[in-house]
Amino acid sequence: MIQAWPASIHIAILLLANSMQTGRKTRWLDECPCTGPHLIDRESDGVTAFLRAFALTSGSMTARFLRQIGSIFRVPIVTRMLRWSWRLLPVLIMMDFGYLIGIWPDWELYTEGPIQRSSFIRSYEFEQHRHADWPKLRWSPVSMETIPQSMIRAVIVAEDARFYEHEGVDIDALKEAMEYNLSEQRLVYGGSTISQQTVKNVFLNPSRNPLRKWHELVLTIGMERNLSKKRILEHYLNVAEFGRGIYGVGAAARYYWGIPASRLTNHQAIELAATLPSPVENNPKTRTRSFHKRVKKIRRYF
Repeated sequence: MIQAWPASIHIAILLLANSMQTGRKTRWLDECPCTGPHLIDRESDGVTAFLRAFALTSGSMTARFLRQIGSIFRVPIVTRMLRWSWRLLPVLIMMDFGYLIGIWPDWELYTEGPIQRSSFIRSYEFEQHRHADWPKLRWSPVSMETIPQSMIRAVIVAEDARFYEHEGVDIDALKEAMEYNLSEQRLVYGGSTISQQTVKNVFLNPSRNPLRKWHELVLTIGMERNLSKKRILEHYLNVAEFGRGIYGVGAAARYYWGIPASRLTNHQAIELAATLPSPVENNPKTRTRSFHKRVKKIRRYF
């Protein structure tokens, strides 16, 4: 396979070769199409000559490689494929638009009344038949009036500090998450808001792909325009996963402490909020190191 060397490497090799000569006179040669102007001496020793020859050879290899890539796009079949791809793009966009129309919710069902069973809950019920070790589904929706303010505060602190300021998407949070992930060289935070997470849990599936993120964005805008912030929070607190098969603060309070959600203490509310990034691994039962670290972080705001 031909290796396309950057021009800067060619120049660096040539400069290295020249620096190896002591007191020898150098002169300019013609400009190389790949590496640009470079210095060379006809009277160089063996090592110096090898380095320069390597730079020139790799430069010519780069040129051939680029010419071959260009020739591929001039092949008739490739040209036809590209042309048809552009023609199919509007069709694919219309198909996706039709899909969004098909899954578009009747927002009146979500603005008031009982909390609807989420897509994630239905998915758990379906997958449970294939996993004998999974516990039974625990889900008991509760009204917003019975959820302590400390629980609401803990979730907002943990998941979306600017929840009441943005309109569904927090650009600043996305930037901060991207910068942190780059510094850690791994995906740690996603930067999704409570509104986005609610849309994902209620309407979409757990898959991670760009198309699903696009649908999530469109539905989030729709939800923010039709539901109040209070109602969005009520949905989120009743469908968020707090452990394997445990959905909503009502079921979580019963499972972990045997109490209704209305009796959650500040510390218990903080612990529930600390489970949200990875509830199956980190929760009040497993009490992992990451869980304790997150609890300590949230507690600073109480």
